[in-house]
Amino acid sequence: MAAKLKKGDKVVVLAGKDKGKRGEITRILTAEGRAIVSGVNLIKKHNRPSQVSAGGIETKEAAIQLSNLAYEDKDGNPTRVGFKTLEDGKKVRFAKKSGEVIDG
Repeated sequence: MAAKLKKGDKVVVLAGKDKGKRGEITRILTAEGRAIVSGVNLIKKHNRPSQVSAGGIETKEAAIQLSNLAYEDKDGNPTRVGFKTLEDGKKVRFAKKSGEVIDG
């Protein structure tokens, strides 16, 4: 099945502790059905000192389920994503609320 959300998309979190937060998808983990979104789902990772790094507590983004994300429309509201075929035969994604073509 084609991916409805892709790397670089601006998204809104629909559920969970970060509900309402907005960010950009930096990485998609297709096998797990998850994505890493900048500034969302932050966790603290305790790192042991090594020869390369001093160690300590690092804050980083954890993966979030794709079902908890929605594409951010041009007016800033969350919307669902659909597919349609243009006259020239090219398949594109579009925002269902506004009808705007996302990647054309």
